[in-house]
Amino acid sequence: MNDAPGVEGFHPSVHIPVMLSEVLALLAPQPGEIVVDGTVGAGGHSREIIKKTGETGRLIAVDRDPMMLKIARSVLPQENCEFHQGSYANLPAYLAELEIQQVDGILLDLGFSSDQLEDQSRGFRFDSPGPLDLRFDTEFGEPAWQYLQHVSEEELADVLWKYGEERFSREIASCLIRLRKTQTVVTAKEVVEAILHGVPTKFQHEARRHSATRVFQALRIAVNRELEQLEKSLTESFPSVLKPGGRLVIISFHSLEDRMVKTAFRDREQWTCLTPKPLTATPAEIRMNPRSRSAKIRGAVKL
Repeated sequence: MNDAPGVEGFHPSVHIPVMLSEVLALLAPQPGEIVVDGTVGAGGHSREIIKKTGETGRLIAVDRDPMMLKIARSVLPQENCEFHQGSYANLPAYLAELEIQQVDGILLDLGFSSDQLEDQSRGFRFDSPGPLDLRFDTEFGEPAWQYLQHVSEEELADVLWKYGEERFSREIASCLIRLRKTQTVVTAKEVVEAILHGVPTKFQHEARRHSATRVFQALRIAVNRELEQLEKSLTESFPSVLKPGGRLVIISFHSLEDRMVKTAFRDREQWTCLTPKPLTATPAEIRMNPRSRSAKIRGAVKL
């Protein structure tokens, strides 16, 4: 990635787009088409899509995170791109502003970016000294640390189990609630310390991933209402704006998201599924980009 010229505090993006060749094969962008990247991030997928749609094509770049949208603006050609900050679930409204009725393709990458992970101010990293925010758009909703101040122990345990599939959800929730009785839990480090008290030492040593991974994932999904956004898009937003014959490609990193996409694509009155089984990253890509190991891609054609 190039530097973002003229934007204070910018650095070259460290994000690597996941399964780029597979995405392009499923999305199959053609010259002159209108394609939406609903989670444009650092623009890695979009840059290659634009090469396929050419000078007569248009890209609608959407992202909830203003930081990522600024990075995308710096690397994507302005002459055939439209940028919108907000949720992809509101795509019909963005297209109405542009006087576009329908589009030829839509891409979603439901993971979060490596650039967001490196942003110390939002607490995506376990060792972050900043507040545990975890929001993609810090202007809306409440940060995770505030959520942890008022959520009940039962609700928190349910969130950790449902959104993180965390086997020690009850124990971790109990530790976090006990901690907040003696101090205001604000930073990622403080939350991680409480999590480790709730996970038996044996499992901490045997686990392939950090013990806080599933908890942070669950809190991020909760504060951003990610599953609600996806459900609205699959059932309402995308079917209304995608042309017959248009393609929808979704990269998910969580079993709940993947099941929602799989279920939606089973609707044979609305979709022709292109992926009876989800595509996954090759061993070579996983070695180069470990983030891709949990990625699953599904695609469908609108009827």
